[in-house]
Amino acid sequence: MNGNKAEIIRILKSSEGKPVSGQEIGSKLGITRAMVWKYIKEIKKDGYEIQSSPKVGYALKSSPDMLYPEQIKAGLETSMLGKEILYYDEVESTNIIAKEIADKYPEGTIVIAETQDKGRGRMGSEWQSMPGGIWFSVILKPSVPLEYAAKITLLAGLAVTRAMQNLGVDARIKWPNDVLIRGKKVCGILTEVDAEVEKIEHIILGIGINANVKTNEFRDEIKENITSLEAELGKPIDRVSFIKDLFFELEQQYIKFKTQQFSSIVSEWISVSDTIGRKVTVTTPTRIIEGKAVGITDRGALLVQSKNNVREEIIAGRCRHSE
Repeated sequence: MNGNKAEIIRILKSSEGKPVSGQEIGSKLGITRAMVWKYIKEIKKDGYEIQSSPKVGYALKSSPDMLYPEQIKAGLETSMLGKEILYYDEVESTNIIAKEIADKYPEGTIVIAETQDKGRGRMGSEWQSMPGGIWFSVILKPSVPLEYAAKITLLAGLAVTRAMQNLGVDARIKWPNDVLIRGKKVCGILTEVDAEVEKIEHIILGIGINANVKTNEFRDEIKENITSLEAELGKPIDRVSFIKDLFFELEQQYIKFKTQQFSSIVSEWISVSDTIGRKVTVTTPTRIIEGKAVGITDRGALLVQSKNNVREEIIAGRCRHSE
């Protein structure tokens, strides 16, 4: 979106419904009142409801339910995350785009889309990315060893869970990359790494959230195990407001990751875990481990205690809760 249009929207939002004169807007942007009017007409076409009153000015009455960058950036309380946002109506996958541009864009850049037609989960599984959801990828450049990648997945799950809990739902984390509500999946996280000589060049953190998604539209074979924020709350959420809160939570966890011992994140993760204390079956590329999930290591690995009291440390795998 044109920079002047985005700035006009920011000005109107900050006035909280009170009219702002075309002269005042023009003066702030260094453009004429005629140009302000031209931009206002274009903004209206984007779905914003703006009331125009002669000699009084313009007042923003409502905004479209779209994840436009200018809406997300207005009042965003982050120092790095979301300062650069690339928005699309539809893409194959936001992770694909983020990987293509990662070398050229700064850390914290977001790629966000209204829908994905080839969204992916872990181990190549398909992820349905329908209208009303929140589908985005974050470019991170932490300059840490490759083995730290699992930690990024954990802190992302913690940030999503906290943001959902702020809405009033009892969100929980299922190791390693799912967020559940009442045992049903509401969010998936896909972490993809580009590394050289065991050092991470960048991490693409893909997050897919069933926000205002109609659960009856999911495929029959997964419908029983899927939920959405709208379904849990009984009403649609304000997606823009939620994503601002999520970006803030994610940045706070990322700062802790870079400045504190990871054990502090592990402790918080365990407090909202739906996995720890359960009997689990974990499938890895080479074997299947059954036992009780008893903890998380500072490497981000799941500790599973088998029937013969041997503790297994699993850094990656597909986890199924047995009870």
